[in-house]
Amino acid sequence: MSTPIKPKRLPAHAYLSEELIPRYAKLTEDGIYDLAPEEVFWQERYRYLEEHGYLLRPRYKPGWKPSWTGTNLDPTFCEDSILLLKYQIMDATRLSNRELVAIKSFYKGGQEQHIAQFFASIEDPRNHCVPIREILPDPKDPNLALMVMPYLRPCNHPEFGTVGDVVEFVDQTLEGLVFMHSYRVAHRDIAMGNIMMDAKSLYPGGHHPVRIGYTPDTLYPVNPLPRAGRNVRYLYIDFGWSQRFPEGASTYVLGDVGRDADVPEASDHVPYDAFKVDIFSLGNVYTKFFERKFMNVEFLHSLTALMKQQRPEDRPTAEEALQEWKRIRATLSDSLFRWRLVPPTEAPMEKVINDTVAVAWEGIHHLKEFVGFRGA
Repeated sequence: MSTPIKPKRLPAHAYLSEELIPRYAKLTEDGIYDLAPEEVFWQERYRYLEEHGYLLRPRYKPGWKPSWTGTNLDPTFCEDSILLLKYQIMDATRLSNRELVAIKSFYKGGQEQHIAQFFASIEDPRNHCVPIREILPDPKDPNLALMVMPYLRPCNHPEFGTVGDVVEFVDQTLEGLVFMHSYRVAHRDIAMGNIMMDAKSLYPGGHHPVRIGYTPDTLYPVNPLPRAGRNVRYLYIDFGWSQRFPEGASTYVLGDVGRDADVPEASDHVPYDAFKVDIFSLGNVYTKFFERKFMNVEFLHSLTALMKQQRPEDRPTAEEALQEWKRIRATLSDSLFRWRLVPPTEAPMEKVINDTVAVAWEGIHHLKEFVGFRGA
């Protein structure tokens, strides 16, 4: 006779104290954890997506009841208590290979669908546009469709840690911009929020798709591995404002669109070159998220100054910006890449301590190289 398997004991913080149990029971009864109206949209598509090979989290299964009802479990640490943050996008598991994916609801027939599918069809190592797994018709609204993409994480969460992390980011984002422009597509909404990363290599045990600082079961904080030496790929997303220009056609457009409010020429009335705006906006990303935040990335300045010229005609093309970056990059020593990024607000004593640790790690790196060389 087999011994029954005992349920796994959860950590102490997952349980409520006796005095808190009635309070959370009342909150649950009052509907504080109920599906938001926008979440009902996804619950109504649960069976349809499952039939097409995509499984939503238990919260969205028709007939869902909170898993903590009638227990002393703290809803905070119950996975099915977590609401969506962006209702247009739902995470799911692809049943065929257990891949975590993102499913975006959008109005079909527009530029976003055509451009996303166009780039997804091109196999090119320079292609840093989000891949599209498939596009499904919406089962309830003929005007909508469901775009299935790999699940991606914000590119600056976790924060960049070393100079090499920044160099790699510039490498990939400039390469990706050259690729897009070579097919005469202007993104028109380049911003940090529209550059995501495939961070699976940083989280070998995974993380929760909404509460991204925690394990998939939401019970424990999760710490990422360093980016250095791991395959982190940066990808452009959101082609809602993008435009593809026929060969020989003007690349001038109208519209004060996109997240970057610093673009000097954006206008609803005076035409401007969409490609030059992309150049400015990417340079602005480098300025805002690296130059202003860290002291030891001054090598970016000549590149960003070029990309952010006030007169659009003085800015380089994407290819010219990449060549300028390659020239700058060639002047940087490999040892610089392993140095931590230094914020300007760091106190002198803190800097001494952090630099000492960095030097120690650099010594370990050289020791590993030496041992590897001797063992070869």
